[in-house]
Amino acid sequence: MEPAVLGGKLASSLITPLLKKLFVPDAPGAGLVDKPVRLSSLVSFKGEKRTLTEKDVHKLADHLVARAVDSPGEAPFPPDEQTAVADALARRLLALGSLDMDDVQAVRLGHRELARQLEYGAPAPDGLSTDARYFLGNATEWACLQILEFFTRRSTFVARTLVEQTRTQAELIARIDELIARSPRPGSQDRAFERRYLPYVAERHNHITIYGIDLRDSPDRWPLEVAYLSLEAAETEERQLPDEHPGAAFTVQLPAEDALSTHDRVLLRGDAGSGKTTLVQWLAVTAARDGDRIPYVLPLRTLIRAGQLPSPEAFLSSTGCPHTPPEGWTERVLTAGRALILVDGLDEIPSADRHRTRDWLQSLIRAFPGNRWLLTSRPSAVRPDWLSSEAFRELTLTPMRRSEVKTFVERWHTAAEAPEYEAPLLDSLRTKRDLARLATNPLMCGLICALHRERRGYLPTGRKELYDAALTMLLARRDRERGMGALEGAELGEEAQLEILQRLAYALVLSGRTEMDQETAEGIVERCLPTVAGQGDARTVLRDLLLRSGLLRQPADGVVDFVHRTFQDYLGARYAVEEGHLDVLTSRADDTQWEDVIRMAVAHARPRERVVVLRQLLAREDPRLTLLALVCLEHATALDPAVRAEVESRSAALIPPRTTADAHTLADAGPLVLELLPGPEGLTNDEARCVTVTASILGGQEPEGAMAVLRRFRDHPSFDVRRQLAGTWDRFDTREYAVEVLDHLVRDDLFVRCSSPEQLAALRLMRPWRRLTINGSHDIGEVIDAVPDLDVVDLLSLEHHTTMSTLDAVPAFRSLSALWLQDCFGVRDLGCLSELPLTDLAFNRIADPSGLPTLGGLTRLSLDQPFEGDRLSDHLPLDAPLEYLFLGQETLATTGLRDLEGWPTLTSLSLGRPPAVMGAVDWGQVERLPVLRNLVLNTSLNRYALEFMPELPSVESLSVPSQRTGDKYFRILASRLPGLRTITLKASGRRGVPLDSYAEFFPNAQVTDDRL
Repeated sequence: MEPAVLGGKLASSLITPLLKKLFVPDAPGAGLVDKPVRLSSLVSFKGEKRTLTEKDVHKLADHLVARAVDSPGEAPFPPDEQTAVADALARRLLALGSLDMDDVQAVRLGHRELARQLEYGAPAPDGLSTDARYFLGNATEWACLQILEFFTRRSTFVARTLVEQTRTQAELIARIDELIARSPRPGSQDRAFERRYLPYVAERHNHITIYGIDLRDSPDRWPLEVAYLSLEAAETEERQLPDEHPGAAFTVQLPAEDALSTHDRVLLRGDAGSGKTTLVQWLAVTAARDGDRIPYVLPLRTLIRAGQLPSPEAFLSSTGCPHTPPEGWTERVLTAGRALILVDGLDEIPSADRHRTRDWLQSLIRAFPGNRWLLTSRPSAVRPDWLSSEAFRELTLTPMRRSEVKTFVERWHTAAEAPEYEAPLLDSLRTKRDLARLATNPLMCGLICALHRERRGYLPTGRKELYDAALTMLLARRDRERGMGALEGAELGEEAQLEILQRLAYALVLSGRTEMDQETAEGIVERCLPTVAGQGDARTVLRDLLLRSGLLRQPADGVVDFVHRTFQDYLGARYAVEEGHLDVLTSRADDTQWEDVIRMAVAHARPRERVVVLRQLLAREDPRLTLLALVCLEHATALDPAVRAEVESRSAALIPPRTTADAHTLADAGPLVLELLPGPEGLTNDEARCVTVTASILGGQEPEGAMAVLRRFRDHPSFDVRRQLAGTWDRFDTREYAVEVLDHLVRDDLFVRCSSPEQLAALRLMRPWRRLTINGSHDIGEVIDAVPDLDVVDLLSLEHHTTMSTLDAVPAFRSLSALWLQDCFGVRDLGCLSELPLTDLAFNRIADPSGLPTLGGLTRLSLDQPFEGDRLSDHLPLDAPLEYLFLGQETLATTGLRDLEGWPTLTSLSLGRPPAVMGAVDWGQVERLPVLRNLVLNTSLNRYALEFMPELPSVESLSVPSQRTGDKYFRILASRLPGLRTITLKASGRRGVPLDSYAEFFPNAQVTDDRL
């Protein structure tokens, strides 16, 4: 915005009085002194005549800038820079106080020179865009123009000189007219071109392509904006620590697309398929759409073919851009520091060309500072300090986490418009460990998604075909279809590369390690070279495999490993089969680290070899090895039917588990069990529960796979299955388990237990629960806030709340019919509960049980509470129609069963451990309960003085602990309970109770145990 245009947008009649505030008013006689009057004595924010503060000057500048910006027409600079521009203008106005000249000299200089003096006298503006700096310069000139006009009107000025009277208002108007007549603002051609170029960049790079696979019915390109996944980049840096830790390496992680937000120059390393090129595309697309930077995507493999690396003016033509920019446009963009230069694939050019590539980059960076640079490479292509002289920050793309894999699969299927294949693939990735280990970068995830869809929702049988497709893609087709050849002169075909790689893999498998010294690897390659057709020595061949195969990497200097353990196992097994080393593999079957190697060996083996391996596994009579043989069947496409039948028959005794003990035994076999667990279709309720028990136990080792199994049972109608699912929340990610499993359960008769703040917060993610258990000293207000609908809750259990002293907040649960307090020792006074429709109350050892007699609506009451009186009638609500009563040790110690007959409505009585042997008086109270149907004795039968027990003909159900030496007690019980129909033996441990030994005492009753 030219000064004249700016002045035209700001009315002088309004703005000039503001600028006059910068100077003190005329004083009589001020023009008669001999000594010149300096500007520093005229300004109003310095000296003795100060009327403005620096803050006032800043407000004045804010007003001037705001008036210019708010005026009609094109905005002179981005809106977010308005404060910074106003601040810079204020600092220039404040510089008036430091100029060593008087007003006459200032007028003689002219407004431009005066503006230049103010610019030199003020701190340089930092971080302003080109447009903002342009506006600031012109605003300063315009302000100086008005200041000089003000000087010409001062009486003291006129008195000191007649010469300056020639600078009249007419001359100023003439200058403005001259400025208005000037040519329009420069750069219009550049902006017009950028309006064409930026949409082209966004469109060209807004897709993802997978090279190297044949897909008949699946697309090979997907919209980038739909399928893009934010990955993380890591930087290892040295930081100074306290004296006790003098120094250590820290790993800093950040979203990869934010790498350039804190540093203008980044060298990004990543393994094959880790997403480097996709990130380059994403940065180009977002920059083109945002318009804050001009992106240049420079793939080195394309540039290097031309021989001479391009100068800035050839950036577009060398990459096939059909648009021709104005002459000098790229250089102007670079000079202004507006460019985002994305140089992709340093590893994709020969090492001899990397030196001149670095020279080319250094010359550009030094010639055009202030731009942003991203350079991508595989980890071992260049040494760590390759561009340290240019202050490049080095980052490394990290493997995808499970959550990122899930997001990728979801977005891929959305982009491919194939939602029906998403859930089955996610389930396979969760339960099949070798498949999950393969899916750690976008390339392999994309390959798995594409092949899964291509085969209509089924991955290749045994997944051998998947590995074969991945190896073909990585070793040959991907680079060939991208137009790349050998880099270091090592011309090796796919089979030759496989031969070398499988020997390296087998060496690692035998050593039980996942990495080896580079010198050892070179020795293996050297011994292998005479048997393969190719060029180059061992060092060159190994380096080419490190750079291009996508299977090997160099995690540290002088160290080599495979990018995926699953490829190491697959290739090692391939070599073992070729060399006839199957006995070596089966001899290591006890080691879980060899499971995948054995499975892959079965996939590679011939039918007769498979028989040998499987029979050797079965011969060990080990449940885990039997299950290993079962999972190997997946890979045995051709096998003797008798052997297959034997494996399946042996495994059927283990899967599905039928008891809790079976479930624990099965879980001992390890995570491979997860992919074998069936259901829920075709399982009985007991089998379904035991399958969920097995998966729950394995949740600590393989949470993703275990959750995938449990997710299948979330709609199961059985209460025991649902109770198992609800009770294993602690083993899994809180939010995910809440959304994926808990929220789907039928929960009318089911509790959900919250022990952590995260679990409390997760309540808001689910439909309301009727029954809640809150474990721990959580603030009751926070509990209330976490429950989405308080009126839905009818049973609340508070456990181990050591700080709660009052229940005054509990009536907020207006529909509460049951309240259980366990180890809430500080609670005092139960009277406030009378406001609730409470029918069920349980508590133990609270500080003050007063108020209990007021709860006349109770039908169930559980007490383990000491009382001061010695009779139940002194403490329990006499008018309550109790049907169930539990009396624990603490209550029995103070009241016994005295006055129990006061509640003739009792149908169920449960007794804890008496502090002393019960007597005839206590049993006499029980005898007076006319409708008692259920009796529960919770401790050793010798504590209950059964010899004094009267005949209780109304009792139909009995629950007692199992007793090894309890024959005489069971004979007494059988004689005293003639109407008994069921007896439940409470067992401890997994083994249960030998029920037959008790049946003789109760010939007319059904004997069961309470194992889950």
